[in-house]
Amino acid sequence: MATGSDRVAVELCKGINGLDKVVLRESRGSSVEVYLYGGQVTSWKNDHGEELLFVSSKAIFKPPKAIRGGIPICFPQFGSHGGLEQHGFARNRVWSIDTDPPPFPTVSSNKAFIDLILKPTEEDMKIWPHSFEFRLRVALGPGGDLMLTSRIRNTNADGKPFSFTFAYHTYFSVSDISEVRVEGLETLDYLDNLQSKERFTEQGDAITFESEIDKIYLSTPTKIAILDHEKKRTFVLRKDGLPDAVVWNPWDRKAKAMADFGDDEYKHMLCVEAAAVEKPITLKPGEEWRGRLELSAVPSSYCSGQLDPRKVLLSS
Repeated sequence: MATGSDRVAVELCKGINGLDKVVLRESRGSSVEVYLYGGQVTSWKNDHGEELLFVSSKAIFKPPKAIRGGIPICFPQFGSHGGLEQHGFARNRVWSIDTDPPPFPTVSSNKAFIDLILKPTEEDMKIWPHSFEFRLRVALGPGGDLMLTSRIRNTNADGKPFSFTFAYHTYFSVSDISEVRVEGLETLDYLDNLQSKERFTEQGDAITFESEIDKIYLSTPTKIAILDHEKKRTFVLRKDGLPDAVVWNPWDRKAKAMADFGDDEYKHMLCVEAAAVEKPITLKPGEEWRGRLELSAVPSSYCSGQLDPRKVLLSS
């Protein structure tokens, strides 16, 4: 646990239903909340106090149910890509604060951050018989950027490798899904989960939304932009070690079928998820994988009434 300066706070406190959570605060006013249950970010606010992530008003903050919204961590399985429960078990386990994490190559002194760790229980080993250490650092940058770094190590003593799929299942808060565009995934191949994971190629235009979507885009760029026309806000997603990007919105029919999701809430959320799904990651004993996600929210540029995402995508 670290504070970059006296003005930046890292506080351990109680959240909904008495669950432990960590609050990171940056001196200009931005903040992040992370629940130890799931190692899950549930809030990311800018320096105006505006919430940038979506959490359902019907989210159930009670184990073993996963928390609907924020940034659930899908490990060791994304979705139904394997024999485990949907999205694996990391999102409904209680993580621990890692008081002595191995050093990071890039530690900046001016970030509020928390290090969490997950190790398998005996019960976990029965359903997924592999020993691992999953270290997660959640950091809040001085400009209000949110950074998540996952480090997963194979600690099997039997010499056996293991493979996994992974996603940061990020729920972004948007004003109106019909006013949102996603830039950076044009012309890419994707697997359509609504059509038995069949492979298609995206058209050349920005992605817009008028019905249910559940696609896994493949070999995606390290940078993706989500443009919210009404809020004049652009989310920029930067990722490393995560070649795929999942785009999901349940739309009205599926929304109504989910007990922990409001009937109309699909209009105000969009999941764009940095992921490694198509090609599972394999680790030999002692090997470590790292997957990094950085989120920032910037004002959108306008050009003759149109958003100009190229400025966002081409800037560093």
